[in-house]
Amino acid sequence: MIRACLLALLVLLATPIDAATGWTQFRGGPAQTGIATDPLADDLEPRWTFDIPEGIEATAAIADGIVYVGGLDGVLYALDLDTGRERWRYTTGELSEIKSSPLVYDGVVYVGDEVSFLHALDAKTGAEKWTFEALSSVTSAPNIADGCIVFGSYDNNLYCVDATTGKQRWVVETDGYVHGTPAIADGKVYSAGCDGLLRIVDLKTGNVDAKIQVGSYVAASPAIADGRAVMGTFDNSVVAVDLATREPLWSYDPPKRDFPFYSSAALIDGKAFLGGRDKSIHALDAKTGELDWKVTRRARVDASPVVIGSRLFIADEAGVVMALDRASGEIVWQFESGDGFSASPAIGEGWLIIGTQSGTVYGFTASARKALP
Repeated sequence: MIRACLLALLVLLATPIDAATGWTQFRGGPAQTGIATDPLADDLEPRWTFDIPEGIEATAAIADGIVYVGGLDGVLYALDLDTGRERWRYTTGELSEIKSSPLVYDGVVYVGDEVSFLHALDAKTGAEKWTFEALSSVTSAPNIADGCIVFGSYDNNLYCVDATTGKQRWVVETDGYVHGTPAIADGKVYSAGCDGLLRIVDLKTGNVDAKIQVGSYVAASPAIADGRAVMGTFDNSVVAVDLATREPLWSYDPPKRDFPFYSSAALIDGKAFLGGRDKSIHALDAKTGELDWKVTRRARVDASPVVIGSRLFIADEAGVVMALDRASGEIVWQFESGDGFSASPAIGEGWLIIGTQSGTVYGFTASARKALP
């Protein structure tokens, strides 16, 4: 009996407390650090494809053996993870598009559309539970904590709605579009938008604790780790904010090329990784903003990177999805699709899922379907 208890304790200690199965939301978790926790084989190859009319911009979600991906045809598709076969589809409305990445939580899928609605659907069947109407497009992906679904809209508002009922809890008015996904950490919401401000909002009350100037407007989503918020801007720079002092900490501006950063950062072990419209992938010291390494590609990199172990997965608009060694930037695996990527990789349950601009969803897993490490 004692031995059994000790074994159970060892297993518990060896399992990360915050580890989650799948890839249930944009950037992998509420703080949006872009870290995947499920194992992924080194020798990946495409095992299936699925075509969506009009193309794909949104990052997929993976949960309980199902892939959820929205298309520019205004349809959210639920696909079997192992086969790529369609399980169900949900049409958001006429003349709509889905650019919002879905969130899967407690058996419900939440997704925004370009008309003005946030939709809540049964994850197994696609049956509608409720809809919430904003006043303009919902490109921002939904995030969740304490039963509060947080998202931004092109109506210049940041919303919190109840996850169960869809009723508004609070709203914060901004001075510009809220394109990116708000991050949530330690009871606070961190949202940057096209007014060039990072807002720190109390999750429970909706009170704005701080407004911090970060430069030009921000389309990327802030990433939160180690007391810092890191995000790219359309002022050709990456900025970090010290969340203790609530002051800008550093700004990185590539010296040779002035192009915006649309990609959201991945943060791990004191490093920040993100793509740029300067056709490069940048690795920065998250404490100082100094450049660690840079890899130049053939086209701009709007996709946001995902870290798993020693590898950094990202895709570019030349149609290449790749894995880089995050210490050196060396490319250790790549696949050329022949079509550009705006969406970011989703990694979970032993699979990498990503969709192209023309609408092909790729499902990558181990080349021989062998047991994953």
